[in-house]
Amino acid sequence: MSHPFENLTPNQRKSLFLISFTASLFLIVVLSLIGRPLITEVAIYGIVSFEFSGDAESAAAIIDSWDQAARLSAALSLGLDYMFILAYSTAISLACLWTADVTRDYGWPLTHLGSVLAWGQWAAGILDAIENLGLILILIYGVGKPWPELASFTALIKFILVFCGLSYAFYGLVVSLIVRMSEMKER
Repeated sequence: MSHPFENLTPNQRKSLFLISFTASLFLIVVLSLIGRPLITEVAIYGIVSFEFSGDAESAAAIIDSWDQAARLSAALSLGLDYMFILAYSTAISLACLWTADVTRDYGWPLTHLGSVLAWGQWAAGILDAIENLGLILILIYGVGKPWPELASFTALIKFILVFCGLSYAFYGLVVSLIVRMSEMKER
């Protein structure tokens, strides 16, 4: 099944990639700055520790390790993460489609994964949004089932999908470099 981004022209894809990639990098910096107060002895990975808390007791311990300012930082981080979801899922989807084009053009294997992994990035984004909703509900209403379990499960699947997409994009970069190096040797 083709991905909607495959209907874009190469120039449109390139422009959208540059915008979404730049936005992703910018938001990574902003989110890491906002997330500094979330790193505690209990939440050694900050918001990621909260995402993977997995049960009510662990989530409560993490929230209890945050002062009021840190809790506001967590809420702001989760809100801004919705913009990050749009940026990273778009950038990685486009990178996966670019890899499919590169592998198809040069006869390398795994071309068929491009569209599948591009869709997978949108699935990761949906899972990330569900995860964020669960974490926001925990912050607002307190820890209770099923939110810590749901957030942990959706975070795990999200990270797997993003890892697969990034790995495939890296594969495309390696293929592109190998092809260019062999073309330079032939000249």
